[in-house]
Amino acid sequence: MVTQEPIDWDDAYSNFAYIPDGFGYPAKWLEQATSFREEMDRKGLLKLDVSYGEHDRNRLDLFMPSGDLRGLAVFIHGGYWMEDFDKSAWSHLAKGAVSNGFAVAIPSYVLCPEVRVSDITVQVGLAIAHAANEVAGPIHLTGHSAGGHLVARMMTATSPLPQAVRQRIRKTVPISPLVDLRPLMKTEMNETLHLDAVEARLESPALLEPQEGIDVTAWVGALERPEFVRQNALLANVWSGFDCRVEAVEEPGKHHANIIEGLTDPDHPLTRNLLGL
Repeated sequence: MVTQEPIDWDDAYSNFAYIPDGFGYPAKWLEQATSFREEMDRKGLLKLDVSYGEHDRNRLDLFMPSGDLRGLAVFIHGGYWMEDFDKSAWSHLAKGAVSNGFAVAIPSYVLCPEVRVSDITVQVGLAIAHAANEVAGPIHLTGHSAGGHLVARMMTATSPLPQAVRQRIRKTVPISPLVDLRPLMKTEMNETLHLDAVEARLESPALLEPQEGIDVTAWVGALERPEFVRQNALLANVWSGFDCRVEAVEEPGKHHANIIEGLTDPDHPLTRNLLGL
């Protein structure tokens, strides 16, 4: 009989500790984001702090292309629904889609423990719906880590998105997504998240039915923590049994911090997959 060692779930979700200079990435992101945001502002292509709700974090930035408009892309940031990130750290990730003629919305949202994960799901639905009212055309969704969870959650049968918005979504790319939240109840993070068994199940995309006819690519770095690779494959595995198109991609040489860099490149496979190019 083989005895399995207990899983250290805190270690399983510890990303930066296993990445060379991992804890230096947030400062790099902020620098790149600030530079791109200032560039777009100078060109008159940035709508800053568009309100989609009453809270001061219910704001989104909208980056517009310089030429013909081909549709809307939305990026939802991560940080385990609780870390002090907001939209200002991710502006540069709009570059690839904007260069291909898409407007890009990047929202902030209220974090745990002020709200619950289920409340964040509702906020993200409101943000996407508001951006959809601002920009015509097809909609393409992506998000990283907890943001990957949130865009996958938008594609479930219990999505908070209005039906009219759902019908416009052409592609969803959850990046390094967390799709089964139950293991997070066993981490120290749950002192902030306050997940219980009911909420974890109702907010886990892999435990929910997907909407019919959706097109989803779950995208993860091959060098990420094994738990993220497992969860990425889990979404594609479970949803492949439904009437939708779903696949999983493991990008070689990428870890949790640099997997999103593809979104800055208009010709990168991640950007092209997201935009259906």
